Amino acid sequence: MEPHMTTSRRTVITAAAAGLAASAATAGTAHANGGGNSAGKGGAVKEHFGTLADGTRVDRWTIENGRTRLRVLSYGGIVQALEIPDRHGRRANVSLGFDDLDSYVADSPYFGALIGRYGNRIARGAFTLEGKTYQLPINDGPNSLHGGDKGFDKHVWSVEPFRKGADVGLTLRRVSPDGEMGYPGTLTVRVDYTLTAAGDFRIDYEATTDKATVLNLTNHTYYNLAGEGSGSVYDHRLEIAASRYTPVDKTLIPTGELARVAGTPFDFRRAKEIGRDIREAHQQVLYGQGIDHNFVLDKGITSRPEHFLTVTEPESGRVMRIATTEPGVQFYTGNFLTGTFAGTSGRVYRQGDAFALETQHFPDSPNQPSFPSTVLRPGQTYRSTTVHSFSTR
Repeated sequence: MEPHMTTSRRTVITAAAAGLAASAATAGTAHANGGGNSAGKGGAVKEHFGTLADGTRVDRWTIENGRTRLRVLSYGGIVQALEIPDRHGRRANVSLGFDDLDSYVADSPYFGALIGRYGNRIARGAFTLEGKTYQLPINDGPNSLHGGDKGFDKHVWSVEPFRKGADVGLTLRRVSPDGEMGYPGTLTVRVDYTLTAAGDFRIDYEATTDKATVLNLTNHTYYNLAGEGSGSVYDHRLEIAASRYTPVDKTLIPTGELARVAGTPFDFRRAKEIGRDIREAHQQVLYGQGIDHNFVLDKGITSRPEHFLTVTEPESGRVMRIATTEPGVQFYTGNFLTGTFAGTSGRVYRQGDAFALETQHFPDSPNQPSFPSTVLRPGQTYRSTTVHSFSTR
């Protein structure tokens, strides 16, 4: 989900041409900036990816298990690349992103980012908790989006590789101080990115607080199972086990209704092409300029991740199945990709060139008493898990 009220975008007249050689340039830059590759536990490789304006170093970590390869930045916990094989065993990156740090810092639409403290929108950037009203940054029209203008996606995380049996992964940690972006409580966060022996990509979130707060963590990877930069995802076939969704107002804040998907463009209970109904003159589609809505999963909140979604790309044969403990998923069809970004392939991203599936609690839950609570209190531990499983057909 990208900001509904679009901001200025970088031009890509030179970026598209430069991107053709970006992979080689990135490797060269890593060494030139004083950070050669280094191996960690479980075969993880760390390399210098860039330096922020304040001098903070940003690393890129690469882990691999079976035929799945994952590249993650310490900046924003960003999934920079996720490479999986097609039906012929040919591996391709299926996530959108950039080849250089400056592009992520300048104007990224949350490509691959770890989102917090609150994934999705909070109406008017305010909520009341235990009798006190908290004001958050307004960064999406009249609302607050994805934790504010300097959310978790814009901080450098500590990263430590690990191996657990046949699984390999990265542990990301960060302490968000009391009052950061207006949110109460000192929040201690741990996120594990794991590649399992089966090649699954698993994300485990855990957090504690010293003061009552609200929390809704997610990941914002943009997927194209045909391969990053390959064009539209409208021919991908998607199935979601969700009989209801949360309609929104013109600023994309939920109205509070849990509406039935039956008879609407939001009915993916049986597999259909993502683009089949996306041009329908439905008011909700007009508000989102496509689909940018929270789907209410039939399974509800679960203690263990349960499967709820399957997406298939017909040409490559790649299949992604997602299981989660969360009650909702924000399905976003790349509506605000406007041709002003050039990605790792050197190709320009346009509307509909990717989709995001952000497992989560519902948008604006702090202001919607009928929605599942996102309140975290001292003594409690926030836990959430989402697993992406890959195969071919």
